[in-house]
Amino acid sequence: MNQIYNFSAGPATLPKEVLQQARDEMLDWHGCGMSVMEMSHRGREFTSIIESLEQDLRELANIPSNYKILFLQGGASSQFAMVPMNLLRGKTKADYIHTGQWADKAINEAKRFCFVNIAASSEDARFTCIPPQDQWSIDRDSAYIHLTSNETIGGVEFHWTPELPLDHDMPIVADMSSNILSRPLDVTRYGLIYAGAQKNLGPAGLVLVIIREDLAGFAQPGTPTLFDYQVHIAHDSMYNTPPTYAVYITGLVLKWLRRQGGLEAIEQINIRKSALLYDFIDSCDFYHCPVAKADRSRMNIPFTLKDSALDTAFLEQAEANGLVQLKGHRSVGGMRASLYNAMPMEGVVQLVEFMKEFANKNA
Repeated sequence: MNQIYNFSAGPATLPKEVLQQARDEMLDWHGCGMSVMEMSHRGREFTSIIESLEQDLRELANIPSNYKILFLQGGASSQFAMVPMNLLRGKTKADYIHTGQWADKAINEAKRFCFVNIAASSEDARFTCIPPQDQWSIDRDSAYIHLTSNETIGGVEFHWTPELPLDHDMPIVADMSSNILSRPLDVTRYGLIYAGAQKNLGPAGLVLVIIREDLAGFAQPGTPTLFDYQVHIAHDSMYNTPPTYAVYITGLVLKWLRRQGGLEAIEQINIRKSALLYDFIDSCDFYHCPVAKADRSRMNIPFTLKDSALDTAFLEQAEANGLVQLKGHRSVGGMRASLYNAMPMEGVVQLVEFMKEFANKNA
């Protein structure tokens, strides 16, 4: 079988050795005679899996004990509603930073529950940058401020954490779906972090929530039971059956990440991978990346060809060379290469070599 490099934005590529281990354990996990997919989520076997996952996550991301970790269903999109349902705490406003399509989805959902103050927006720049914090208009009466740390579609990323006034107790909420665990993270700077697993953590079906414990327990009246963070905290993510196989694979991914040297080591790898592709794109006029250099994502790199009439040929020839899922999102067109933790450097090298050859033939 020829080597395939999958640049999909999600569900995304997984480490090869993780898939191999899952294959080897498919029918019999650690001699118990069952697949993880068959286990009771309350049995000792699965309990050991989810407890190990939480411990690895706490150690990798240095998560303090006053933050609760939840493994839920519904994907990150469920959090667009759960956040205001739980974090308004009697207030009627929330601040949002508008940086692209995923921020927009979160904003529109929050409007069902409160008044949304758009504290900053890069819409006038076609979402090609992150609004500088000195341009933000924060409403001190808001319950929280929400940001999308990496816009998967537009390819912009926060490379900094907002600094709020010392006398301001507004928690920062971050959707980190597409860059979680791609670099060191100071969890204490946030009140709540959430992330869909299918980009940088594991397979689709699982959403990770990290919440400071003092923010839980204030769900609005009428909030469905499954949308109350405190319920999930009280039941250790076991109020209902969690997505057990996604939990298992995510646990394997985190153990793989630890073997790579942790978040400091993986960040340096991610810097080198993204720099290789960005530097090539910037070195010629055949390709173009529209994102401001200071705000370029290491995870999702959008680019266009000088002549869009060549897009189909580019994609077809890339696939013939084992480089798949490079088509840009339908809303922006062009190309997009997603370089999550599991994308090996060899895949980026082969992509750049192909792009060079394609440009030379079609210049």
